Amino acid sequence: MTLQQSITGRPISETDFVLATDLDGTFLGGTDDDRRTLYDWIEANRSSIGLIFVTGRDPEFILEMCSENGLPWPEFVVGDVGTTIAHVTTDGRIAPIGPLEEDIAHRWGDSGPRVRDALKDVRGLELQPTSFRYRVSYYYDPETFEDATHDLVAELGFDTLVSDDKYFDVLPKGVSKGPSLLRLVEHLDLSPDRVLAAGDTMNDFSMLTCGLPAVAVGGSEAPLLAALEGHDKVHRAEPVGAAGILDAVRAFNLHPTP
Repeated sequence: MTLQQSITGRPISETDFVLATDLDGTFLGGTDDDRRTLYDWIEANRSSIGLIFVTGRDPEFILEMCSENGLPWPEFVVGDVGTTIAHVTTDGRIAPIGPLEEDIAHRWGDSGPRVRDALKDVRGLELQPTSFRYRVSYYYDPETFEDATHDLVAELGFDTLVSDDKYFDVLPKGVSKGPSLLRLVEHLDLSPDRVLAAGDTMNDFSMLTCGLPAVAVGGSEAPLLAALEGHDKVHRAEPVGAAGILDAVRAFNLHPTP
């Protein structure tokens, strides 16, 4: 399988429309009926619809959701808040695309231990148990968090990202969902005006404002909606989660919908 091909057996560049979607609160959001309508529509139109997951989740979570919980399999993944760029193999593995991750790896180096040591005594942060390759992630308590931590991380040469008022990520400088998604879109030779980016929290901001058709689904967090003020090309959907994605597909006239 080439990197341009997908688990569907056809190159994703041959599709009419590609959905690049966040998971929690977006693709996984809304009612059971809304999710089933979206998922069944994608599966019934695999010849014309491509699917990319753009998520803060790690590959293991994605594999579990698809293999055990019936989520449609994506063809490519931008995971770990943009620090993983991968394709999904025919045997159900998520395999990083080396050439697309070289710059990310270079920017991060072997910085995990240094970051963890620098933040070990910061109030309001609890280290997440999952080990990530090119980021360090914490659970975040806004009531006790020390704002000077952002400056500390900047002095170390990295970016910080707070999302959903409960997650705090330390990322390689300049790396997030948006830049990594654009890198993948270019690599796959996709038409940018046929790729819909969908999200609902601040860790989706960079991909919603990277120039692709985009939607903040209903139920999006207030800081994201506030940050999107002035970004008139981003559709604000009223329906929550999965239904909000379909609302945006109709609004942008990207593909016939149910």
